[in-house]
Amino acid sequence: MNETLLAGWCAEIEADPTRIRTRFPAAAREIGRTPGTSPAPGEDRVEDDVRVRLLSALGRGLADDADGLSTEVRDLYRFGDADERRAVLLGLGHLADAIGDRAVDLLHDALRTNDPRLVAAALGTYAARLEDAAWRQAVLKCLFVGVPLRLVAGLEVRADDELRRMVADYAAERRAAGREVPADALPFLPVPTPTTRES
Repeated sequence: MNETLLAGWCAEIEADPTRIRTRFPAAAREIGRTPGTSPAPGEDRVEDDVRVRLLSALGRGLADDADGLSTEVRDLYRFGDADERRAVLLGLGHLADAIGDRAVDLLHDALRTNDPRLVAAALGTYAARLEDAAWRQAVLKCLFVGVPLRLVAGLEVRADDELRRMVADYAAERRAAGREVPADALPFLPVPTPTTRES
């Protein structure tokens, strides 16, 4: 990764936030990328780190303009490819204080896809801003598309009885269909009670 170039780009974006429109798409090509095009959910990628740092610079450049920051971020997501969208989602946690709830709809968009990389990225720390019902559905979506639940930020704190009920229903449907229940679901299921046979 070319740290010198990245530092220059960050300074450029802080001074003129509109520069992110050309720098963000070019980041992997110009600064650095991890070989391969289809990372597993949650896999660290050089280009993600680069783009998140560019987004942080954008946040500093527009620290006093939440609406302007929201517009730039939403455009990067809307016009970006899957890799760029993933980076935007990963960067939202770094922009949360500045952008507020203005990008929550990007999480909803990512969670409507069946791309495990986007689903995983959408469930970082910014997902704390999802309403409870939407967040529970997102956790269930992880089980459907194969995203490890260890990637869900705040799961241990936010999991509740309703989520456990939903996971139990999902597991029951899987078993009824003769399908295996993902290992990630097991900690949410009630512990079976031993049955005694009458003599």
